[in-house]
Amino acid sequence: MSDAHDVGIGHPPDFDYIIVGSGFGGSVCALRLAEKGWRVSLVEQGKRVDANAIQTAKHKPSRLLWLPELGLKGYLSMQLLQHVAVLGGVGVGGGSLVWGAVMLEPKDKFYDAPELQALGIDWRSELAPHFRTAKRMLGVTANPYTSEQDALLHSTAIALGAGHTYGPVPNAICFTTESAADPYFGGAGPPRNACTRCGGCLTGCADNAKNSLDKNYLYFAERKGVTVLSQCKADRIEPLPGGGYQLRLKRTGPDGRNATLTGRHLVIASGVVGTMELLMKNREVYRTLPALSPTLGQVVRTNSEAITGVLHPAGVDMTNGTAISSDFYADAHTHITQNRFDRGYRMIRYLYGPMTDGAQPTVRALKTLWAMATSPMLIMKNWFCRDWEKRVTFFTIMQDLDNSLGVTYRRDWRRGFRRGLQSRKDPQRSPPTYLKVANDVTRHYAAIAGGQPLSSLTESLGNRSTTAHILSGCPMGDSTKTAVINTEHEVHGYPGLFVVDGSSIPANIGVNPSLTITAMAERFAALRQGHPDAARHHNKAQ
Repeated sequence: MSDAHDVGIGHPPDFDYIIVGSGFGGSVCALRLAEKGWRVSLVEQGKRVDANAIQTAKHKPSRLLWLPELGLKGYLSMQLLQHVAVLGGVGVGGGSLVWGAVMLEPKDKFYDAPELQALGIDWRSELAPHFRTAKRMLGVTANPYTSEQDALLHSTAIALGAGHTYGPVPNAICFTTESAADPYFGGAGPPRNACTRCGGCLTGCADNAKNSLDKNYLYFAERKGVTVLSQCKADRIEPLPGGGYQLRLKRTGPDGRNATLTGRHLVIASGVVGTMELLMKNREVYRTLPALSPTLGQVVRTNSEAITGVLHPAGVDMTNGTAISSDFYADAHTHITQNRFDRGYRMIRYLYGPMTDGAQPTVRALKTLWAMATSPMLIMKNWFCRDWEKRVTFFTIMQDLDNSLGVTYRRDWRRGFRRGLQSRKDPQRSPPTYLKVANDVTRHYAAIAGGQPLSSLTESLGNRSTTAHILSGCPMGDSTKTAVINTEHEVHGYPGLFVVDGSSIPANIGVNPSLTITAMAERFAALRQGHPDAARHHNKAQ
């Protein structure tokens, strides 16, 4: 790792672009900027995750979970704010390591959102070619397989009068009938294996079938010369006198050595929580970015999400398929996907209990406690049954309705008065912790399947929603008064500093956002000018 250089006194920077984060924003940027001839470094706080690590993590939660304060350095994170629990990925490949490989485009409601309309861009037309590129790079195809869980979801959709909206989801998964050298890039990509339909996508694919970013964007980025620095957490950002940025890194690996990089440009792509924490820390603690817009963190979206479940009778096996293989729309605003788990997700059984109703949090919490006290067998079955992962179906229910939280960075007694992100509710716009439609769908499915419906106890008891699809936080606009970044993702007041991840998505998408983040990152990279000497270094893009 390079020592620091001072761009302002004539020394060249270490890199033309430093990218923080290796998820759907950072990986795309790394490849496309390297293709344009720039010297690129990508920084990731997690480690490289191979098939052996994934296989081990499926049987040992200590190898799966990312809880560094407890000494756990896995690749699945759960970050708790006051009003929301956020699931994500930590490692080279970011969220793609633990995502369900669902690649859906937004519906019209997203493009019609006032936040997008106000930007003066026809986003539908603007993003269309980048969606096509993203789908090609990620090997997106309609899931060709169905099993009992899909049939039950179809029956549920029919029972709710929404059978016409049911269908297979587009998955970024290798569905070849046998192992292939490379089915996507004419032999230039890595060898791949066919999906075994084990249902374990959400704890990582040990079979080399899921098209995570290390199989495409990152794979080609490294072959273009991108330097990937794993187990390095971005900490202090400092603008340099002659332009460019100095970035201090803290090692998260075993050697504990910190270091500093310099770059002409800096791209923050750490995911919504990571990006907000990094920017707020530099604005409010280090005070190296004091001019960052006050709108940072004011509007953070959860995709209006609820996660419910059904415990099936003993003897069934619902794991035959990809993690998410089919979906439907319960109404004009509500998207439903089913979820399969493998052994690695057993730990979340303790976060689920009896299904209860009610939008008033205290009343619902009391109902939940009463249900747990009067029907203890349901809790016992869910918490202690054998082969739990085979007996459950979970649902991700997402809405495109406009609601949000605010997020700040301050001291909290629950952290020993250390600084950290804190959420705050807007009573008029808060994301729901109870969705009636989610309970209705889950109960219909449970009745058809002969199972027991389950609610998240973090929602019913803790009044805290759960999401794997957090968005926004760095709004787009034309000035620092109204936005953090402009429509080219550049931070107002800081030339050469960019934000390219889910925090730059201006509105709720209402579906899994990975494809949209990828397309936005493709657009960002396409707008950047190539290196003057790129013609000497540039090979044809994959």
